[in-house]
Amino acid sequence: MGAAGPATAADGGFPSRPIKFIVPFGPGSGTDTSARYFGRKLQQLTGQPVVVENRPGANGFIAVKQVLAAPADGYTVFVGSNSTLAVNVALFKRLPYDPQTELSPLTMMMRAPAVLVVPPASPYASLDGLVAAARAQPGKLNYGAGSAGYQLMAELFNDMAYVDTRHVPFKSAAEALTAVAASTVDLSFADITAAFELVKGGRLRALAIAADKRSPALPDLPTAAELGLPGFTASVWVGAAVSAKTPKAETEKLASLLAQIERLPETREFYARLGAETMDGGAEEMRRFQAEEIAQWKRIAVKAKVELQE
Repeated sequence: MGAAGPATAADGGFPSRPIKFIVPFGPGSGTDTSARYFGRKLQQLTGQPVVVENRPGANGFIAVKQVLAAPADGYTVFVGSNSTLAVNVALFKRLPYDPQTELSPLTMMMRAPAVLVVPPASPYASLDGLVAAARAQPGKLNYGAGSAGYQLMAELFNDMAYVDTRHVPFKSAAEALTAVAASTVDLSFADITAAFELVKGGRLRALAIAADKRSPALPDLPTAAELGLPGFTASVWVGAAVSAKTPKAETEKLASLLAQIERLPETREFYARLGAETMDGGAEEMRRFQAEEIAQWKRIAVKAKVELQE
């Protein structure tokens, strides 16, 4: 970690006890991977233990509520994704939390393109084959979605490919991918960090990556544009936040520590191996990006005629 050492009383004494990272998805998700990596680095940087607690379910509501119910002292950090920090706003008539006013951004962590996967024994060996089958049988094929973000990605796919596949919800990306591997559902979208090992190991078949360029992690996997769906890009991003009631000093110290980790060369290398990339920018950059994402997914939800959830 270079010259940086554990936090001491000389720099305000924060943090002086264990920090808890609350993750709204289960182990194996890109959000969980980020939380555990940043948690290890933060522990090295501060000398204080960092505990990662997975609280999946209820579209991330359980995890957010836990963060907001905890003392607003900087020791409970929400590590969330585009689903909980942006997409939920576009999918629900009302939320039990406001991601823009009740949470204070700390820093953006990473962004990973989504991949479209099917079971290894699926009859659909290509994107063309999947689209043709879906067009021939409207409403018959279904997609598993481990979060609101993945649901909107699939609905965007439905809209752009002129198909009708049906939503099957799961508590986490890992559960959705397990269902695909077992042929319980026909397809799913997942960020490359969550799907990479399963694809490499032959437990999933990847048909396309929703990015404007191929990923070094899966260089043989064509982009959706190469396969006839130009403009179909979607990614998962992860960021950290605390309760908006957290004092400014603790919020700024956490933001500084996490940004320091984000800038490490080894952090960039860690994500590159998974096919993802770090996201530069601190709290204000994250706030602006979050607002842009909310507006974008609202537009897509309207265009895809997604029925808002209660």
